[in-house]
Order: sequence, then C-alpha cells, then structure tokens
Amino acid sequence: MNNPLLTPSPLPFGAPRFDAIRAEHWLPAFRAAIAAGKAEVDRIAGNPEPPTFRNTVEALEFAGDALETVSGLFFNLLEAESDDRMQQTAEKVSPLLTGYELYISLNAKLFARIKAVYDARASLDLAADQRKLLEDSYKDFVRSGALLSEADKKTYGELEEELSLLELKFGKNVLDATNAFTLHLTDAADLEGLPQYVRDAAAQTAREKGLDGWVIDLTHPSYVPFLQFSARADLRERLWRAYNARAFGGPSDNRRICLKISDLRRRIAQLLGYSDWAAYALEERMAKDVPAVRRLLDTLMLPSLPAARREVAQLLAYARKHGYREAQMQPWDFSYWSERYRAEHFALSEEELKPYFRLEDCIAAVFGLATRLYHVRFVPRTDLPVYHPDVKVYDVQDAHGRHLALLYADFFPRSGKRGGAWMTNFRELSAPGGVERRPLVSIVTNFSKPAPDAPSLLTHDELTTFLHEFGHALHGMLAEGRYPSMTGTNVARDFVELPSQLMENWAFEPEFLRPFARHWKTGEPMPETLLKRLVAARNFQAAYFQVRQLRFGLLDLAWHTLRSAPLCDAAELEREALAGCATLPDIPGSCISTAFSHIFSGGYSAGYYSYKWAEVLEADAFARFREEGIFNARTAASFRENILSKGGSEDEAVLYRRFRGHDPDPKELLRKLEII
Repeated sequence: MNNPLLTPSPLPFGAPRFDAIRAEHWLPAFRAAIAAGKAEVDRIAGNPEPPTFRNTVEALEFAGDALETVSGLFFNLLEAESDDRMQQTAEKVSPLLTGYELYISLNAKLFARIKAVYDARASLDLAADQRKLLEDSYKDFVRSGALLSEADKKTYGELEEELSLLELKFGKNVLDATNAFTLHLTDAADLEGLPQYVRDAAAQTAREKGLDGWVIDLTHPSYVPFLQFSARADLRERLWRAYNARAFGGPSDNRRICLKISDLRRRIAQLLGYSDWAAYALEERMAKDVPAVRRLLDTLMLPSLPAARREVAQLLAYARKHGYREAQMQPWDFSYWSERYRAEHFALSEEELKPYFRLEDCIAAVFGLATRLYHVRFVPRTDLPVYHPDVKVYDVQDAHGRHLALLYADFFPRSGKRGGAWMTNFRELSAPGGVERRPLVSIVTNFSKPAPDAPSLLTHDELTTFLHEFGHALHGMLAEGRYPSMTGTNVARDFVELPSQLMENWAFEPEFLRPFARHWKTGEPMPETLLKRLVAARNFQAAYFQVRQLRFGLLDLAWHTLRSAPLCDAAELEREALAGCATLPDIPGSCISTAFSHIFSGGYSAGYYSYKWAEVLEADAFARFREEGIFNARTAASFRENILSKGGSEDEAVLYRRFRGHDPDPKELLRKLEII
C-alpha cells in the first residue's frame, strides 16, 4: 500500500497531504514509524563510540522523526475531524505509543549513555540550549522511571499503558455525551427572547440533522447564547442540566474513569518517589510545588470570593425587581439575568455587538495586529490540501519574505470536532542535521457558521477567544531554535498561557477595535458610545468569573493531591473540594469532573491553576505595553525576542524578568480586574 504518511510530502514547506490520507493508512503508518523509531534508538544505545552530546543526546532528540509526523497529524485530527474509525484506531495505537515511550525511557543502555554525558557536563563546551537539552533529557529519563528496579519498571509500564487508554476513553465519552443531546424545538413560541442570529443558527443545525424547526445542542455557539437570551426558564434549565451532567451516568459515564485516572497518576508518582501526582507534575513548572500554587489561589480567592458573592446578590436583587421568584439565583438563570443586567446598566448586549464582528473582518484585524506588532504577514494558500472544506491555510512570512510557518485555521463546529477552542502543531520547529523545518500550526474554534442570509458573526467573547488562541499560534509561528522539545509552546505549563492571555487585552482597546468593528450590513463603524460601553463593561462580574476559574483550580488539586486511593465517588470528592467557595447553589445530578477534559484528557492535570498564574504574568506584562504604547514596536520586539521566540530554551522566570525587569505581583491582576 502506498502510504502518504510514510513518504516525505512533496508539497511546499512539506505541507501534509490531507487529500491523500485515508483511514486505512493510520495504523500501518504508526506501526512502521514505531519500528523505525526503535531502530534509531537501538543504533544510539548500541553505538560503539563513547557517548557524546552529539551522538547520544542530540541524536535522541531527532530520533523517531517519522513517528512525530504521523502522531502530529493523527492526534490533532482526532480532536478536530474524528469519527468512530478514528476513535477505534486511537484505542489500538495508544498502547503501541506507550510501549514505544517505555522502550526509550526504560532503556538501560540508552540511559547509561545519557547519564555518562550528563555526569561530564561541567567539562563539555556546550551552548546554552545544548546544556538545557542535556539537563532536560536526563531529568526526563529519571522522571520516567530510569532509576527504578526492573520489577518497578514493569509496574510503571503497565500503569502508563492503562492510563493512556483511560485518558482516551474519557475524551471519547465527553464527545459522545456532548453529541448525544439535542433540544429540538418546533414551536416558534419556544424561541422567545432569542436574537435572530441564534434562531438562524438553530434552524441551520436542524436542517443539517434533517429536522424541521430549530435545534439547540451542547456546542459552545449553541449552548451559551441560548442560556443568555432564552426567556424560557424551563428550557434553560433543561439545557443546563444536560450540559452539566455530561458523562455523569448513562452510556458515556466517566465517574469511575475519573477515579481510576486519578489513582493511576497517584500510583505512578509514588512509584517515582513523589508524595502525589501534583508534586510530580509541578516540579517541572514555574510554580515548582503545591504550596506555591495554593498561595496563588488563596491570594486571589481571599478578596475575590466576597466580591463575587456581592455580584451574585446584586444580580439576584435586580432579577427580583423584574419578577424573578427564586430564593437563590439558579445557575441556569445566571447568564440570562446577567445579560439583561448588562444590557440595562451598560446599555450593552451581545446582540447589539455581534453585527460589528464579522468573522472575515476579525481575521483581517487579528492578522493585522500581528503585522503591526511583529511585522509578519499572512498569505492565503488555496493550493494546499486541507482536512475539511472549512479549513483555510496561510503562509506566514516575516518582513523580508522569509517563511515562518503554515497556519491552518478551522473555525466552525461539526459533529466530529470537540467543543471549545485550541491551538496546536501538526509539526514543531526543528533543525535535524542543521536543516531548518518551520512549524505547521493550527488554530481550531467553534464559532457560529454563516447563515443563508448572514455571514459568520462573532460575539465579543468569541473575538477574545480568537485573540487568545492566536497568541498561542504566535508562540509557535515565531519560534526560533533547533531542538523541537524546546521551541514554540514547549514551555512550562504555567508559562504557556502568557502569550495567549496577553493577546486578549487588545479586544478591549479602542485603537484596535475602531478600524475594523463595522456593521456587516451598512459598513458603519461601531458608534463611539457603544465602544465606550464595551470597554466600561469589561470587568462586569470579573470577581464571579475569577472565582469560577479558581474553583476549577482547586478541584484539579483535589484530584491530584490524593495520597491514597479515593474512597468516595467523583461527585462527593468534588463537593468536598469546593465546599466554602460557592457562589451559586449546588445542583444535584450535576458534576464538573466527569467532563473536565482539561485535567483528565487534555494535559492540564495538576495544572489548571496555570491559567491564573499566567494571568498574573499577563497583567504585569501588558502594563509595559500600556506604559510604552499598545502598538509600540520596541516593546513588541522585546516580547518577541525574550518570550515568543525563546520557547523553553531557558528558565521561564529568567525569560520573564528579562522582558519585564522584575517578578510579577498577583495584586496587579486584582487591580486590573478592579477587585481591589
């Protein structure tokens, strides 16, 4: 079989041959690539020459290149363009990949060579990035069981294999549970309160499913505006309960899987000599340990929780004045009354804002911001194949025409695509043999599709999300370096959100918004009064949303600081973890954990706090842009040089201080949010 995954792509920049890849290609490609990778590892481990940095550490960094190619394509498509066959392939591939990783990490001969180079590091003439690669490589082996006994190595391998399969199963269950529910409406009276764009999108979804009327589902662009605008409290409640009970019971139940994943991680960490999974995970992050994370969460929670409760009480009082009869603000009513309050007190609503954010205009503006700050341009490439007709490809170039990256943009929801928004790489930046290969970067969102009589229009929140993911993309596209494990977004988990969260600030800057925020029908610019109201409403319910994120961080820690097998069920563990910091009533039958993909299948285990950690960095970093000008070329050049281009080639705290001149203060975030 001629397998396009196993031959170099002849396309410009080595672009993936998405038009030639078929479902039957994946499993043979993985098997062949794993075999080739093992052969490369064997050559390195069995090299009769004395171990050196180049023939051992650097050689291992570039080993398994074919597997990196296949994995980079497969697992990104598994998130963005999946089906049952892809899921079945993933279940078959997962133990193969775990086996390959263990083949490397538990290879005694290979580790002996790595250790020999590491022990001689003081006498080696290495560049800064080479020294860090050597140190990282040695630590990776130790953290992956290289110093374990043979019996413990066997146990470690079994635990890792079981964990990888369960993480896959968790993600599949969330996707299945999300797709399993639809709210099918056939009576126009059920649409009371919904803006026309929400009705149009619901009608479009119904047509795609071959149904009459309107369909609301649990994807972000459908679920969120329904809760914001629907005047039908009974339907809001039904939708909220479905969303917040995803994978909590039923055929896609994740309750047992949550417990098992948490316990497997604990056992792995303790086998490696750590007290719990959080201690193991945080060692390689800026925070370094659990007490530092708790200090951050406590520092932010202490003033934020009472402020959040005041915000909820204020909203409840407002709702009661307008006929609300509940004793407490119910969670399915919160967004609805918040939208009404915001519309009245700030004269601002998403429905009023949305016509000014046509997707095509937002794309041009976001790309234009990168051009203005970092002197890069985006050239559409319609000649390169894509994995779905919705996807667009851009050749990213610097001011001199140098190719920096290919950017794949995938904006609209579909059934084979998980919810949310993310950035990823099909290929990392690397330079094997000294020949540079620039990255292949992807941003994926779930924005509303164009309707028959209207273009795709973003909410302001979606524009902010676009800027967030584009910040990650810049981190990947502007990367420099030679070693893929240390370039682009390959940084400490609690540092990786800095570029993305920094970009969100421009969504509230009038200088950025004025040129492109124009009504899609009339072409008229957003009125200055509306623009001012948008900026004024920026911190509306900021404390509430801060507490919401802090609660997620606390829940993550609760799952990953366990030092023995959990003795309660998922819902009980969650209730205990979040006791004392609630802002809305706890609803029986709902559960965050069973659909908490970030920590159970998305790489953020013991790391959800990092969003807030990075927000502290971002609030302090953007203060420099404010001081020197939000489009200041010198400031942007410094951020690019010290943050975006460096990846993980140096300690992240050093990189940050080099850009800012000092360590960040959490109070800067509290001041930005107007909580203090």
